[in-house]
Amino acid sequence: MTSDQPSEQPASESASDKPLDEKQPENINSLFPIVGIAASAGGLDAFRQLLKHLLTDTGMAFVLIQHLDPNHKSLLSEILAKVTQMPVGEVQSGMSVEPNRVYIIPPNTKMILSGGVLQLTPREKVQGKYMPADAFFSSLAAEQGRKAIAVVLSGTDGDGSLGLKAIKAAGGVTFAQCEDTAKFDSMPNTAVATGDVDFVLPPAKIAEELANLSRSSLLSDSQPLITVEKLPEQEDALSIIFGLLRSTLGVDFSHYKPNTLDRRIQRRMLLYKLERLEDYAEYLQQNPPEVKALYEEILIHVTYFFRDTEVFELLKERVFPAIMLSKSTLPIRIWVAGCSTGEEVYSIAICLLEFLSHKLTLPPIQIFATDISQMAIDKARSGIYAENQMVEVSSERRRRFFYAIEGNRYQINKAVRSLCVFARQDLGSDPPFSNLDLISCRNVLIYLDETLQKRILPIFHYSLNPTGFLLLGTSESTGKYSELFTCIDKIYKIYTKKVTANRPIFSFVTSNYPITKLDEPELGNSNSSDEFDLEKKTDQLILNRYAPVGVVINDKMEVLQFRGEIDLYLKLAPGKPTINLFQMVRSGLLAGIRTTIYQAQRQKIPVRKERLQIQENELLKIVNLEVIPFNPTSSEEVYFLILFEQTLPTVNDLSSFNFENQEQSDLEREVVRLKQELETAKQEQAGTQEYLQAVIQEQEQINQDLKVANEEILSSNEELQSTNEELETAKEEIQATNEELNTTNEELRSRNLELHKLNNDLTNLLASINIPILILTSDLRIRRFTPMGQRLFNLITADAGRPLSDIRTNLDIPDLEPLILDVLDTFSIKELEVQTFGGHWYNLRIRPYRTIENQIDGVVLVLIDIDGLKRSAVTLEQARNYAEAIVETVQVPLIVLDSDLRVNKANRSFYETFQVLPSQTAQSLVFELGNGQWNLPGLRSLLEGILADDISIENLEIEHRFEQIGQKTILLNGWKIIQQGEPQKILLTIEDITERKQLEL
Repeated sequence: MTSDQPSEQPASESASDKPLDEKQPENINSLFPIVGIAASAGGLDAFRQLLKHLLTDTGMAFVLIQHLDPNHKSLLSEILAKVTQMPVGEVQSGMSVEPNRVYIIPPNTKMILSGGVLQLTPREKVQGKYMPADAFFSSLAAEQGRKAIAVVLSGTDGDGSLGLKAIKAAGGVTFAQCEDTAKFDSMPNTAVATGDVDFVLPPAKIAEELANLSRSSLLSDSQPLITVEKLPEQEDALSIIFGLLRSTLGVDFSHYKPNTLDRRIQRRMLLYKLERLEDYAEYLQQNPPEVKALYEEILIHVTYFFRDTEVFELLKERVFPAIMLSKSTLPIRIWVAGCSTGEEVYSIAICLLEFLSHKLTLPPIQIFATDISQMAIDKARSGIYAENQMVEVSSERRRRFFYAIEGNRYQINKAVRSLCVFARQDLGSDPPFSNLDLISCRNVLIYLDETLQKRILPIFHYSLNPTGFLLLGTSESTGKYSELFTCIDKIYKIYTKKVTANRPIFSFVTSNYPITKLDEPELGNSNSSDEFDLEKKTDQLILNRYAPVGVVINDKMEVLQFRGEIDLYLKLAPGKPTINLFQMVRSGLLAGIRTTIYQAQRQKIPVRKERLQIQENELLKIVNLEVIPFNPTSSEEVYFLILFEQTLPTVNDLSSFNFENQEQSDLEREVVRLKQELETAKQEQAGTQEYLQAVIQEQEQINQDLKVANEEILSSNEELQSTNEELETAKEEIQATNEELNTTNEELRSRNLELHKLNNDLTNLLASINIPILILTSDLRIRRFTPMGQRLFNLITADAGRPLSDIRTNLDIPDLEPLILDVLDTFSIKELEVQTFGGHWYNLRIRPYRTIENQIDGVVLVLIDIDGLKRSAVTLEQARNYAEAIVETVQVPLIVLDSDLRVNKANRSFYETFQVLPSQTAQSLVFELGNGQWNLPGLRSLLEGILADDISIENLEIEHRFEQIGQKTILLNGWKIIQQGEPQKILLTIEDITERKQLEL
């Protein structure tokens, strides 16, 4: 069934207390259709194209939702009023909706529809985004039901897709702009990706389809298609629809509630512009793909994470603690019946992991998730959800239990996914799971009639442990089965199992449908040859002419076959037709036939009885009969052939029966008749007495046998009854276990396929990596390697599984194995530079190999080619030594400053000229040298300018009194030094020109 039923599921349907299908407004049939149209970037042109081609008398109202600048007055009303004759206006809070009008949302507002009135509130962010279209579409679905229509046009985000799903679930119609005509296709494409868009068209074509819908009687008809008291022709059409669904997809929807089926079928009929249910049944017969589309329509899924957050808090506060009290080594077992697309399952799993987060070791956890829709199961099994489906998931839970993938989507992580087993299951027919601690079946039962509910609730009771819990939807209850469950929360419908003296009666059935039986072959031999058989034909004529009259009966005295003219011996009695021989035989033969048949039955031999008298039209007939038992097959069933033979009466027969004396008085004739009847009665009495005597004797013998058997039965009855109960319980457990094994097997097949794909990905990834990588097991055997690693370690393909010690590598590392063992012992990472025997340099990194469960199961060796870097480093070092030698030999004082103006290096001439020591100079600020003797006016700004403005100092003449060497005139030059991979530096040359200046003077 699904999350199992209309979506066992909607197995998670609708955010409010009642599911969407159950929340239709009471006056829905009096409302006109309302079209919600959403857009953001690029939406203005799409609005214009749509309204330009719309008829003005559709009887629909149009509400436009666009993401508008909150700081500017909207001119959308004035612009759109020029392209349509319908009145166009900006909405004011409390405004009633009228047909053939266009309403536009004001800037910086959130708008919903309630009671036919548009309500405005300040807009609010949902997970950091404004979603006005989702808010309006959701209210439109709840208000209008099947008369709600959603249109998503050009835009740059995913707004509208969640609300669009709600409208489809309510039975409405959905549109999206096609990618070719949308200026920005993100918004319509996100809507289309939900799978809930009925039409993907350009705006002009959307207008045309809206006009077609407005003319459909299904939008104006106040009567449902499916009623409780169906007309004969309507019942025929429904039978065809149900039969097609049952034969094609194996699900019987005849026990679903009519209002759900009516809404879904009407929606499909509206899409194909069909007015009558009979027309749709014919369309289904002619178009097999539509059968699957209707199937998915009935099982539409509207669900989301952590629906009714209070429920999940109650699970953590009351249910999970109670479950853990009864657990030691046994696993926690949960069944989500009607799991839809998986949000409910993962929500429960996340809550359980959060509850158990304080435990060092998690107990075994098994969460079984089933749904009748294979499409929903595939979606749930993948665990991938769009951004707008994650609205109720907090940022903390996203970080802990999900990881982002491309396309702005999220995937559940393996820690959660590994707990859940998904399988397709019909709640109404497939065996359940057993020994469960919790069953969650929310908003499934409300879609099923009483017949299915009576079947499912006892199964839930059977499946739960004695202390197990049942979680239902807020609008559901246990109903007539309240004696099986105890309610512990009336608001959120949490129940515990009652241990009852008598187990509820239910059965597991493998199918809802009868198995077609092969036609049984007719009795008798058939001759496939058309040739004329003279001998056979002659025998047939002789048999027809001379064979005695008779009948064939079974041991129940039922006539199976008549032979010849039987009217003299048998006749049909007045009243209800019967084939019992004793009710058909004529009165004079009854006693004789009964006695003869009984004797033949006991002795199992032919028995003959002669000269039985019957009267026909005042004539005496004498009849002989013979009963022949026979067994035509290998079975124990016995048949009897009864042959009748008429003979001539004797003188004795006629002595008391004078038929020819026509002059006898009436009194004499009456006396003769009575004598004859008396004689007949005597014969019958004698036969009856003989029959009864034989019956009594046999009955006495049977009674003796029964007394002996009864003693034996009484002595073993109690043991047999106990054994029978044990066998019945074992049968149920085996069936449930078998279903569980089938489910697990299906899950394993799915995981094997996933592992196969991952293995292919890994093989291709390793083959494409141009880096030597070698993966070893914990006992230092070769597990995997890349092609580059194969060459570097001298490996061949067959070396996988061999110990590393058997391999002579091309690396000059004598202590490689001790290094690897040290990594395994300490869980640390080793990194060192190594060479091949040819002198090529590599950086070797050895790190532990960690499994998904964070277990160490080997090591990974990665070698990075650093030969070029090593050789360039040698060259750079040589160049640096050469430069330093030049600096030391230059007779002009030189200093090199770091970017923070500290002395990085000075040459010997500097120390000699300014009489300072190297220890007082290195890493000191230039302005602090020699007790501040270099703290010259303007020097700081000049030096900073060299670094910041990329300028240089050329021949700057400075007169200054130095502490050690007195008054001097110096010539200063400075340049910025740029080295690749090094911070910027400043080179200063200081030339003493004091003597030259004095000579010039």
